[in-house]
Amino acid sequence: MSNGAATTLWAQAFCDELARAGVREVVVAPGSRSTPLVMAFAADDRFRCRVHLDERSAAFFALGVGKASGRPAVVVTTSGTAAANVFPAVIEAAQGETPLLVLTADRPHHLRDADANQAIDQIHLYGSFTRAFFEVAQPILHEPAFAHLRALAGRAVAEASGSPRGPVHLNFPFDKPLEPVLGAEPFRTEHQLAGAGRDDGVPFVQVDVGRREASPEALEALVAAVATPRGVIVAGPTTEGARLGEAVWALAGATGFPVMADALSGARFGPSGDAHVVAAYDLFLRDDNVRDSLTPTLIVRVGASPTSAALQGWMKHHGGVRHVVVDGGSRWKDHGALATEYVQADAADTLASVAELAPMSTDPEWQASWRTAEAAALAVLSGDVEHRHEGHVAGIVAATLPQDGTLFVSSSMPVRDLDAFGHPHAEGITVLGNRGASGIDGIVSTAFGVAAASDGPTVCLLGDVAFFHDQNGLLWSREKDAAVIFVLIDNDGGGIFHMLPIAAHEPGFTRFFATPHGLDFRHVAEMHDVPFQDAEVESFSQHLDEAIALRRSCVLRIRTSREENTRHRREVTDAVSRSVREALARSLDLHTKPILMK
Repeated sequence: MSNGAATTLWAQAFCDELARAGVREVVVAPGSRSTPLVMAFAADDRFRCRVHLDERSAAFFALGVGKASGRPAVVVTTSGTAAANVFPAVIEAAQGETPLLVLTADRPHHLRDADANQAIDQIHLYGSFTRAFFEVAQPILHEPAFAHLRALAGRAVAEASGSPRGPVHLNFPFDKPLEPVLGAEPFRTEHQLAGAGRDDGVPFVQVDVGRREASPEALEALVAAVATPRGVIVAGPTTEGARLGEAVWALAGATGFPVMADALSGARFGPSGDAHVVAAYDLFLRDDNVRDSLTPTLIVRVGASPTSAALQGWMKHHGGVRHVVVDGGSRWKDHGALATEYVQADAADTLASVAELAPMSTDPEWQASWRTAEAAALAVLSGDVEHRHEGHVAGIVAATLPQDGTLFVSSSMPVRDLDAFGHPHAEGITVLGNRGASGIDGIVSTAFGVAAASDGPTVCLLGDVAFFHDQNGLLWSREKDAAVIFVLIDNDGGGIFHMLPIAAHEPGFTRFFATPHGLDFRHVAEMHDVPFQDAEVESFSQHLDEAIALRRSCVLRIRTSREENTRHRREVTDAVSRSVREALARSLDLHTKPILMK
């Protein structure tokens, strides 16, 4: 019997088990060595198979599906540098705790390290960034081998979907012939369980993915800790926004603690109930006097490190305060070394349990101080019509998206602007981003993957450099179920570098950091038949409403000036700091006057 028949059944059995485990999205980058896997996926109508010419773009699309759905998508590549091009998405999946299955085809063992064409060392190609790596055995018509293969597929899905989620790499050595070959039917009939799988359609082995639970002692200690007059909750970025957001709101409602919710935390936007989700903290926590006025007795932190440098600075400013981190993942999430206690348990479950037992002990003056600061900041922002800048665009996007909308926000300045100017509201929009490694590569492709796994409209907020990095991603606009509205902030270069001290060092700064490119991205959109429209900040909301109503991919470009934006951001921040500082001083004066009179 030919090796080709064994290879064909081998690939079919593995793909069958992925489908039984719930995998539905498969992204293929063309290549010869991966033919057995590609043809097996294509012949199985349980999968939605998509194709892209660029492996990097294909991998980021699969990443986007995982971010939006919480379930791993598959990316399939051939051997050699094709597999290497997947690496950036693997890194983001690892750091961002996003499920992803990477299936790389490889040369058979006798062609490795022997000068064979397109053969590189693919064993542990992605190093420590994978949750697991499996060198799959070469196909053989042997019952125990097929049983092991089917179990391996279930293990791979479980590893990718575990706590924390992440990428799993499976490397498949295939020998020729690679195209489908018949002839394995007798083996399938004789060894039905291994060859055809279980009769009832369930996986060969069902793997239960558990979550870390806090011990009774840890829960008791947390309940005692939140019985404090000036506590706060800091919610950082997470891949489980819906679960974590509700738990944060529950604990905040029970304790009265104000919440500093990152835009990607799941606790910024939505029906927060009695919880006070503070707006504009990124703008007023930069001021040392304000920081001194808002001194906590307890910080409870969940999620990854917050986007806001001002919030991180405020926590560092109060480094001696009791600081509890709750996280169930494997990565240590305290780069500032500020934690006094670290509870390794599922954050959403732990906070929800504490909320059921937590006392309401917050000092009303503490709550009033945060509301005073917030109101003073919002008063400045609502009255500022002269200093419109890129941050206002981020705020408009967050306010305009409908209840079922998804916002995918790029790293660099867009996510920072959203954090500063995207104010909390009751509409439950979903906000996602590639903040694991904070790269700007793959933004366009990831947004399309997010759209494919989302029901409502998807908007992607990004800058021109990120758009440039992933121009190939616009090929995904051909997917009918993955429409994305790209809000392109085009300031002709790297605007974020203007916020750094290096900006004062010309002429090197402009050439090596700001890097003006002079490109007109209209031509890129036209090449992919994607509608492209210029808009002004003042009329942008109307343009966005119209684009959302159309529900097709398009680009809305807003041209800005890097220098003017930097100046306006600083002016707004200074105005907010001044207003909040004065408001807190007046509030403190009102509270102390009765004492002084006595």
